[in-house]
Amino acid sequence: MSESNNNPNDEFTRNAVDAAIRISLIALLAYWCFLIFKPFLIPVLWAIIIAVAIFPLYQKFEALFGEKKKIALALFTLIALSILIVPSVMLIGSMVETAQELAGKMQEGALQIPAPSEKVADWPIVGESLYKLWNGASVNLMDTLSQFAPQLKTAGTWLLTTVAGAGGSVLQFIISIIIAAVFIANADNEKLFSHSLFVRIAGETGKGFAELAGATMRSVAQGVLGVAFIQSILAGIGLLVMDVPGAGLWALLVLLIAVMQLPPILILGPIMIYVFSVADTVPAVLFMIWGFLVSGSDAFLKPMFLGRGMDIPMLVILIGAIGGMMMSGIIGLFIGAVVLAIGYKLFIAWLSQEN
Repeated sequence: MSESNNNPNDEFTRNAVDAAIRISLIALLAYWCFLIFKPFLIPVLWAIIIAVAIFPLYQKFEALFGEKKKIALALFTLIALSILIVPSVMLIGSMVETAQELAGKMQEGALQIPAPSEKVADWPIVGESLYKLWNGASVNLMDTLSQFAPQLKTAGTWLLTTVAGAGGSVLQFIISIIIAAVFIANADNEKLFSHSLFVRIAGETGKGFAELAGATMRSVAQGVLGVAFIQSILAGIGLLVMDVPGAGLWALLVLLIAVMQLPPILILGPIMIYVFSVADTVPAVLFMIWGFLVSGSDAFLKPMFLGRGMDIPMLVILIGAIGGMMMSGIIGLFIGAVVLAIGYKLFIAWLSQEN
């Protein structure tokens, strides 16, 4: 055998080139797999979140059916789809019908705006200008609208885009619920897979991280989505009592605002102004107090639900949820909370280590 074949440098070079080729092929395969899976990434992530969040509820539901697990899962999935589809179809249909009705009345010249109350002009700062604008719209609506043609065009385009996006989101959630049902049906295998994955990444402590991730998702579902739902229901009750037009739509907007961790007063505030202009003083003041209570209710509701049953501070979960949402939208509520919770646990474990 020649001396060059025994040269350690040549053998190292061959091994390095061989390793580089293998790593490149593996990276190429992984990237190719990611591109194939990418269209399904968001629905699958939502499916994981939905499955983890509702699994304890499904277990109670399944217990009612005994050994008939397939029937329980099918019925549970149908109920979940109905909860999503029926209100969505009703809302979108109502919005389209309202838009068509308004367009028809405007074309016929039959759309009338009621004249404002004289006390609107006495409101501080904006009262006089608002009274003039409102009164002008009640006298000649088309002339008033023509003054805001560019803004109305922009708002109309945004509204059409939003409605189209809402339809796509509903379809995406339908797919996610169906995938979540598949995950629930194979819950034992998914649990084993998640434990194996976290153990592979973080060693034996990974099992605890897997449990922490699931508990965090459920905590965010209860503390963020649950509180937002309660606020929208309470807001809807107040709107119905005051007979505010489109109460259901306003309650839905309160739900969306609350999910985004913004104060519902952004929606309820202008409605309070409207109520003061059309209702008596005492009911209007009571509605205003109710609106402020609804908007501020998350201050005591979130500590009750967020982080319950976990050894992670509520503030860590909340910061993770808000920060994640700012980075990645609504899905970031869950991903951000999970990442920050795991990071917090790792940091505390590092602090507790002996030197």
